[in-house]
Amino acid sequence: MTSSLHTSTLSLPLLARGKVRDNYAVGEDRILMVASDRLSAFDVILGEPIPGKGALLTRMALFWFDKLGPQGANICPNHLTGDTPESVVTPAEVAQVTGRSMLVKRLKPLPVEAVVRGYLAGSGWKEYQQNGAVCGVPLPPGLRLASRLPAPIYTPAAKAAVGEHDENITFERTVEMIGADLAGRIRDYSLALYQAACEIAIQKGIIIADTKFEFGLDQDGTLTLMDEVLTPDSSRFWPAESYQEGSNPPSYDKQFVRDWLEQVQIDGKPWSKTPPAPRVPDAVIAQTAAKYREALARLTA
Repeated sequence: MTSSLHTSTLSLPLLARGKVRDNYAVGEDRILMVASDRLSAFDVILGEPIPGKGALLTRMALFWFDKLGPQGANICPNHLTGDTPESVVTPAEVAQVTGRSMLVKRLKPLPVEAVVRGYLAGSGWKEYQQNGAVCGVPLPPGLRLASRLPAPIYTPAAKAAVGEHDENITFERTVEMIGADLAGRIRDYSLALYQAACEIAIQKGIIIADTKFEFGLDQDGTLTLMDEVLTPDSSRFWPAESYQEGSNPPSYDKQFVRDWLEQVQIDGKPWSKTPPAPRVPDAVIAQTAAKYREALARLTA
């Protein structure tokens, strides 16, 4: 079995440990992002790592940065520096970063999760059932679970601290938070990135039901795509051949773990979706790892 890295320990100054990534300062202008094998679900970090997940997420993010960046669709700037992660750590630390890290520009993050939905699933489906809209965006009546939307919609969320839940908000709220210009450009970039990615993915037999992007500002104030992009941790991937409106398609992402957590019982009661998370069985870990591997294999074939 592939060895796992639950938590990295490098000699660089630690800036933050997120749900998946450990971020280290490299001087004043760069960050080393190390993708661990941690898995979060419902904004709770699970105790069991998914072997090989960090390396897979990094490969997939780099695949998309290449397809959507200057050499590809060239939709917007991204945070990659082109420098190798191994160049900024000690020889003893190389094994912790090789294949699972990105050396990126240090940006001022914006407090908005830029979510784009092309299909009705997850929290969007629940909200639609209640009021016929998602994050203030009205949708036609009669849609079903996993229905393709008439056009992709932008449904932002406010970023939450680690261990707390992101909050779905309206576009108007993002204007209040960061101003009309930035809010509008984030929305437009996000919709363009999603459309371009969907065209690439469907050729590989993958539907991107929804995804989220994050943006920051560089020292010159340039709006820049950052963090991970279009991975199974930030997106809902469905195999096109088994897609059927009205039911949840088997997904290539952590939905497999979410589904298990939804039905697990602790002392006879459903898990409260607060820490600590229940222990994930080896079989669920193995199946989740296989889903991630399959998604990468199909995309990069």
